Amino acid sequence: MADKQIRVLLVDDHQVVRRGLRTFLEVQDDIEVVGEASDGAEGVDRAEELRPDVVLMDVKMPGTDGIEALKRLRALDNPAKVLVVTSFTEQRTVVPALRAGAAGYVYKDIDPDALAGAIRSVHAGHVLLQPEVAGALLAQEDSHGGTGRGSTLTEREREVLGLIADGRSNREIARALVLSEKTVKTHVSNILMKLDLADRTQAALWAVRHGLTH
Repeated sequence: MADKQIRVLLVDDHQVVRRGLRTFLEVQDDIEVVGEASDGAEGVDRAEELRPDVVLMDVKMPGTDGIEALKRLRALDNPAKVLVVTSFTEQRTVVPALRAGAAGYVYKDIDPDALAGAIRSVHAGHVLLQPEVAGALLAQEDSHGGTGRGSTLTEREREVLGLIADGRSNREIARALVLSEKTVKTHVSNILMKLDLADRTQAALWAVRHGLTH
C-alpha cells in the first residue's frame, strides 16, 4: 500500500464506464476511488464535498457538461486536477476543455496502465495530452499563427516556462535556476503577458505544444 494514495472522483454519465474505471483503479496500490457522479453539476458538488486529488471527467454529459463543470470548479478555486477522459474526439472540444482548466485530455480507449500513469502525472502537476490530442492543438495553433509569439521570449523565460510545464512551483524554479522567488514571479508575469495567456496552466500547455518540456 502506498504511503499516500491519490484520491480520485469519477464523473461520467454512463454507469458501465464508471464501474469499469472503478474496477481497474481499485487494484492500483496508490489510487483510491472516493466517489462517483453522473453529470457535471453533481461532479462539482461531489468535488467540493470530497476534495479529491484528481477528477476523471467526461466532456459530453446531459445537463451540465464537462466544460461547464471545469469552469465551475475553477471559479470555486477547487484544487483538484481534472483529467478529461472522453470518447469525443473532435478537435473543437479539446481547446475549450484545456482553457477551462483541464490538466490533461485522453481518450477512453487509452490503455488502462497508461490511464493510471496519466492520473499520477496530472497529480504530480504535469500537463498530460495523448499524442493525437497534442497534434490537434499544434495544428490549431499553427492555423491561427500563434507559434510566432514564442520568439519574443528570452532564453531565461524559456527555461522558466519549461519548468512550469514540469509542474514546478515558483520556489522550486527559483531553487533550480538559482534565482529569487520575486525574480521568478516577474519572469512568469512576463511570459503570460508575451504569450497572451491567462495562467500557469495555459503556460504549461503552451510549453507542451512547443516542445519546451524537459
